[in-house]
Amino acid sequence: MQTLSQKITEQLREEILSGVRKPGQHLEEIPLAAALGVSRTPLRGALNALAGQGLLVYLPKRGYLIRRFDIKDIIAAYEVRASLEGLACRLTAENGLPAEKLARLQQALGEGDRILAKGELMAEDFEPYQRMNVVLHEILIEGSGNPWIRDFVQRSQEIPYVSSRIILWHDYATIARSHDDHHRIVDAVMRREGWRAENLMREHIHYAGLFLQRNFERISPIDSD
Repeated sequence: MQTLSQKITEQLREEILSGVRKPGQHLEEIPLAAALGVSRTPLRGALNALAGQGLLVYLPKRGYLIRRFDIKDIIAAYEVRASLEGLACRLTAENGLPAEKLARLQQALGEGDRILAKGELMAEDFEPYQRMNVVLHEILIEGSGNPWIRDFVQRSQEIPYVSSRIILWHDYATIARSHDDHHRIVDAVMRREGWRAENLMREHIHYAGLFLQRNFERISPIDSD
């Protein structure tokens, strides 16, 4: 069972990685504890843990600062993630997935199709699409049967904007292309075509990195300090 400090760590980590809390933002113990409805002791443990993971920078007498990553660091992490998830897809295709997992993939694809059938991106559809995307990627990673891939993918996603939870929800054509990739990747996995599944996933994540790079200024606020 998680301690309160661990729960706070996971909550703040998710908010940082998903972009809810932005790079350069200050996190001060007293106001943050009040906002979260917790005491300062477990919060302090959470902030120390996140600093140890490299997501926060401690500033004496000023609290913590959410670390700002250079776009070169982010793109480098995307390259690692593309290689790892590509390998995962190849192994998953070669191993084969049980019927229950294949059904979950098809369900995820159908959910994405339903959302995109509207022909435009609606604000209320962002979270359902995001959840679908995470589920699909996690099934394909777990299907590899290699726990090291899962661990290293998670490590690569500890840099903000690299996680499969990050979706820039403003360009319908790009989202539609990405979901078409999902269909092709799942098709390759179902056909047990490991080489094809690997290449498709590599290109899928590589393109996501390029799209992020072109739009980085829109999501990365300038630090006023």
